[in-house]
Amino acid sequence: MESEKQILFAGFGGQGVLSMSQFLAYAAMGTGKNVTWVPSYGAEMRGGTANCLVTIASEEISSPLTENPSMAVIMNKPSLDRFENKVQPNGILFINSSMVDRKCRRDDLTVLEVPVNQLAEELDNLRGANMILLGAYLEKTRVVEVEEALEHFEQIFSGKREEIIRKNRQAFLAGVEYARKNW
Repeated sequence: MESEKQILFAGFGGQGVLSMSQFLAYAAMGTGKNVTWVPSYGAEMRGGTANCLVTIASEEISSPLTENPSMAVIMNKPSLDRFENKVQPNGILFINSSMVDRKCRRDDLTVLEVPVNQLAEELDNLRGANMILLGAYLEKTRVVEVEEALEHFEQIFSGKREEIIRKNRQAFLAGVEYARKNW
């Protein structure tokens, strides 16, 4: 069903996979959408595997789980190896090309690569890599409009220091800009 989007976020623990997916969930809720957020991680948080399934819909969500999401946001090679074949045909795959040294093996997906870690280094903000990829993702998919996501930035990061909010916003906008220039 077109009104329901299921997005898988995956990477190592510590790469901000859960933060990135939670940001999307909150931003979508802020626009009045129905949302589910289902995190999953290995026993060891930092360095272990982490993934999260976010479902966004205009209507009531029938099930928060799926084996075959329509989109995947991949932060590392083990996640690409594990989830590439699960994305629905004609789906979209966003890849952190700084951490994935191979091409997608499927020809029925739209594949968008972002050199996330390189862009984060240029910003002197390695911890902002996840927000760069999220910005590029939202600019391309419009699952939530970029402007609407920006309106919820302070709310999503409430309790964080102003400097952290500013750096995350800057990283997010760098991802948006990358997508506008390259796709």
